[in-house]
Amino acid sequence: MLDLPDDFQPLDLLAIAAHPDDVEQTCGGTMLRMAEMGYRTGVLDMTAGDMGTRGTPAARVEESLAAGRQLRLAWRGNLRFPDARLDNSLPARMTMVGEMRRLRPRVVILPYWEGRHPDHYKTAELAYEACFLSGLAKIDEGESKPHRPFKVLYASQYANVTPAFVVDISAQFERRMQALLAYESQYGEQDDGSGLFPKREEIRERLAAVARFYGNLIGVRYGEPFVVKEMMRVDDVVAMGVRSF
Repeated sequence: MLDLPDDFQPLDLLAIAAHPDDVEQTCGGTMLRMAEMGYRTGVLDMTAGDMGTRGTPAARVEESLAAGRQLRLAWRGNLRFPDARLDNSLPARMTMVGEMRRLRPRVVILPYWEGRHPDHYKTAELAYEACFLSGLAKIDEGESKPHRPFKVLYASQYANVTPAFVVDISAQFERRMQALLAYESQYGEQDDGSGLFPKREEIRERLAAVARFYGNLIGVRYGEPFVVKEMMRVDDVVAMGVRSF
């Protein structure tokens, strides 16, 4: 169970990721924009990335807290599940149920449900099931009260799928990059893994190109894509954004 301050208030938006720095790459701009709009935002990292070529678990957790400050998060935690060995087991699900009931997010962002790294799609599966199960009153998880998020979104930046919507992060992109580069153990200049990790400028160019692509879809400079499994609702077709011509 993760520590929460005595005066902790429920989160409006919670992003759940497999590893530290996943959120910064896929939905960090959105998290920052929502925080700037006054919403309480948080990140729950499943592992400390202990199988990574660079850095140590302790260093990556510390870096994630520094990155969280850049994103203006109200809260960030790490479950320290085993990296590269995530398993949708009953104990893991019940741990997640307990955290969901304590954090009580209204909206949850998950990794896209398919991906190259098993931890990513395992996180999506495990967290989705926990979101559902945490709303069942008869599941006993201490004294916690049932809670089920209203909405589940999937960050789809690295999935070759058409997004359901794109968030304009033009004003947040530079600070999102600062948050990502707070992971000095991963993106700093060093010899370990030099053949696997691109230089900082290359990282920036790649992420900027991806964000420019999705931004272009909605007529802005930078964007982050998302997918939902249910139909989107529109109440005012006259006020819809994005020009047709």
